[in-house]
Amino acid sequence: MRGPAVLDRVAHEEGGRIIATLIRHVGGDFALAEDALQDAYAVAAATWGTGNGPVPDNPGAWLTTTARRRAIDRLRRARALDDRIRVLEALATREGDGEDEGEGEDDAMDSSLHDDRLRLLFTCCHPALPLEARVALTLKSLGGLSTGEVARAFLVSEVAMHQRLTRARRKIADKGIPYRVPPDELLPERLAGVLAVVYLVFNEGHTAAAGARLVREELCGEALRLGRLLADLMPDEAEVLGLLALMLLTDARRAARLDARGRAVPLADQDRGRWDAEAIAEGAALLDRALRLRRPGPYQLQAAIAALHATALSWAETDWAQIAALYAALAAHDPSPVVTVNRAVAVGFADGPRAGLALLRALDGDPALGDYPPLHAARAELLRRAGDRAGADAAYARAIAATANAVQRAELEARRAANAAQTT
Repeated sequence: MRGPAVLDRVAHEEGGRIIATLIRHVGGDFALAEDALQDAYAVAAATWGTGNGPVPDNPGAWLTTTARRRAIDRLRRARALDDRIRVLEALATREGDGEDEGEGEDDAMDSSLHDDRLRLLFTCCHPALPLEARVALTLKSLGGLSTGEVARAFLVSEVAMHQRLTRARRKIADKGIPYRVPPDELLPERLAGVLAVVYLVFNEGHTAAAGARLVREELCGEALRLGRLLADLMPDEAEVLGLLALMLLTDARRAARLDARGRAVPLADQDRGRWDAEAIAEGAALLDRALRLRRPGPYQLQAAIAALHATALSWAETDWAQIAALYAALAAHDPSPVVTVNRAVAVGFADGPRAGLALLRALDGDPALGDYPPLHAARAELLRRAGDRAGADAAYARAIAATANAVQRAELEARRAANAAQTT
């Protein structure tokens, strides 16, 4: 493989591991670690596979060592000759003298790598940071995305994202946010925050909140990569396995969600032969592993619901009664308007549309849900099936007005038109 291709692959696949190690080595200084890694990338681009040097046998170790040396140089130039330099120089001394940059080290054998990536995840997702900053830092530091790619994920300019990331790093430094895995008594609460960030990335990829695309494959891919990383680092955490199972089982339907013209295909009409059977099998196996740990949680419940959809041979054979029961359990465990809406849809298929509408009445009058498209879309469908065409039309209108995604809006407009045609 040519040098540039190797560098692109290693930067994407191992960049999170390398930056996690560097941040530990430079005392938690995110900016210094990232600048040093960029220096190492520049050196690699100028040497790998060129007349200046071969592609190293262990590119990740080469980059780690070179970045560490560049961090030393940067600290020296800044006259910051403190304890961090002595620590870094001691590490550099152990690497050997006079060798090519990056040789003599195999960070894959470093037993602290496991903790480095966990430290970085929990630092990026610290509750002292705003939620958007947590997501952005996680994607930038561990997700393998550049600042420009993270900016596109948030639909903001690269300059604005650079400023957001800079503020987040500064807050980590100013607040003294520790670069560590939380102690046992704080781990459940903090882990829930990490999982929420990963799931937020996945949901934005699965159904984009705005724009011309329904699915943003790059975000789904990054969320799945982060989920796999978490499952690798925390294999005995049931909710970690549950989240990865949920994402796999949901993402398995991706290929069937749009038709040849780019229009949304409802679940009932999807070609199940296009669903990813390997992802479904992997997700189901992960869910089984999670359930055997006997520590149930909301991600496992959602994964169980996704598994029922994924394994149903047809829409008609979907076990709506069991899905409704799982949503009831989820509502008891983790109540939210989102859960209520989904439960109402399931109950509407299990017990009839009027039963589903009765559940939605609990959300009436909540001003925070006035612009929540799934609520109005669910009410429209239930009203249509109950025979209230006028009520359904009004609900469709509200859902359309609140929807910023062009593909979803077109689908809702088509349903509204079909409802109107049945009325006449």
